[in-house]
Amino acid sequence: MRFDPWNPDFVANPYGVYADLRRDAPVSFFEPTGQWLISRYEDVNALLRDRRLGRSYLHVGTHEEFGHEPPPAFQDPFWRVVNAGMLDVEPPVHTRLRRLVSKAFTPRMVESLRPRVRAIAGDLVDAFVAKGGGDLLAEIAEPLPVTVIAEMLGIPDADRHLLRPWSADICGMYELNPPPEAQHTAVRAAEEFADYLRVLARERAQNPGDDLVSALSQVEGLTEDELIGTCVLLLNAGHEATVNVTGNGWWSLFRNPGELDRLRQDRSLLPTAIEELLRWDTPLQMFERWVLEDVEVGGVAIPKGVEVALLFGSANRDPEVFADPDRLDVGRVDNPHISFGAGIHFCLGAPLARIELMESFGALLDKAPKLELVAEPRWKSGYIIRGLESIDVTVG
Repeated sequence: MRFDPWNPDFVANPYGVYADLRRDAPVSFFEPTGQWLISRYEDVNALLRDRRLGRSYLHVGTHEEFGHEPPPAFQDPFWRVVNAGMLDVEPPVHTRLRRLVSKAFTPRMVESLRPRVRAIAGDLVDAFVAKGGGDLLAEIAEPLPVTVIAEMLGIPDADRHLLRPWSADICGMYELNPPPEAQHTAVRAAEEFADYLRVLARERAQNPGDDLVSALSQVEGLTEDELIGTCVLLLNAGHEATVNVTGNGWWSLFRNPGELDRLRQDRSLLPTAIEELLRWDTPLQMFERWVLEDVEVGGVAIPKGVEVALLFGSANRDPEVFADPDRLDVGRVDNPHISFGAGIHFCLGAPLARIELMESFGALLDKAPKLELVAEPRWKSGYIIRGLESIDVTVG
C-alpha cells in the first residue's frame, strides 16, 4: 500500500505506510495535493516551531504573490469566520488573539470545570449502563464535550443540538481536496453558526452572564468577528478531537485486551493511558503549514509558497523517539507525543481535553467494568480528522 488518504484501507491503518515513509522517503512530494509529506518526529516537531512556516501566508503576501489562486468567492463567509480565530492566523494577530482569549480561558477556569465535567460524564454513563450499552460514540463521546462547551459558551439548552452538526460540517473543509458539496456545506454551517453567535454575543454584551461568550464580550480589543471565530474554533477543535480520541481510544483498548485489563486492575494508570491513547491512534493525522521562506528539511530543499503536510500519526510512531512504538502501553511514561501540536499553535484547549478524557474513561471503567465490543467498528472516510462512525458495546 502507498500513501492514499482517500483509500478506506489506508485510513483504517496508515501506520505501515508511515513506517515505509520514515525509512525510505521521510520528505516526499505528494502530487495529488501538491504537498510535501513530512513523516519523522524530529522534522515534524521542528517545523511546528519554525517561524519560516505558518498556518497562513496572507500576513506576508497575497495569494498571487505566493503563486496561488484566491479561494472561490462562495467560500468568503467560511474564511471570514475561520480567519477571525487564532488557528489560521500568524503573529502579530495570533499573538494578540491568544493573549486576549487566554484572559478568559485561564487554567484556573478550566480546572474549575472538572467537577461539572465529572458530573456530566457520570450521568451519561449511568444512562448508558441502565440501557445495557449502545453506541459509545453517539451516547457518551459526542454529548460530553458538546455539553461542556455549550455550558462554557452559555448556549441555551434548546439550541445545543445545533452544535455538533455545525462542527462536523465546518470541519469537512479541512479534509484534503474536499468535494464541492462538502465545501458548500461547510460554508453554510459557518454562516449559520456565525449568525447565531453574533446575536448571542450582542445579547451577552448588554446582559453578561457567567459564561465564556459574556467574558469574551467584555475583553477590550477583541472584535465581534474575532469573538465569533474564537467560539467556532473552541467548538470545532475541542469537540471533534475529544470525540475521536474517545472512540479511537476505546477501539485501541479493545484491540489490546491485555492493556485494557491492566487499566481495569490499576486505575492509577489512567493519566498515562490517556496520553498513550492520544499517541497511539491520534485523531488528527495531519497538520498543514505553508512555507513562507525557502527551507531545507532532511536534506531536501522545499521552496517558498508550497505546503507541507506534517504527519502527526507517523511522528507519534517514530522508533527514534518512542520505544517499541507500535505497542500500546498504558503505562508509558516517556511519551512526548505531538497530538496537541507544538510551538505557538499548541492547542489552547489541551487541559480541558485531558479533563474530559480522564473523566469519561474513568466513569466507564468504574461503572461499566465489563464493557465489551459488539462488532468491529468502521472508520469514517475522513483522513485528516480521523475517527469511527460508531462503536457499539454492551456493558456486560
